[in-house]
Amino acid sequence: MKITLNNRPEEFDADSISVSEMLEIKNFTFRMRIVKINGRLIKKEEYDNAIIRDGDDVQMLYLMSGG
Repeated sequence: MKITLNNRPEEFDADSISVSEMLEIKNFTFRMRIVKINGRLIKKEEYDNAIIRDGDDVQMLYLMSGG
């Protein structure tokens, strides 16, 4: 499947994957993050059930604090 991840084309060897699977595959381990699929915010408790499909636009943003 082909998706756009953070404005870059990505390919995965599956028809669909969950957000949790994508985070594991891409080794995104930072805890403070926001994930959106096609502009829809995905809550952390939904990561196992939120499915990414071919053609989806996925944004994964790290949250940082500071001053």
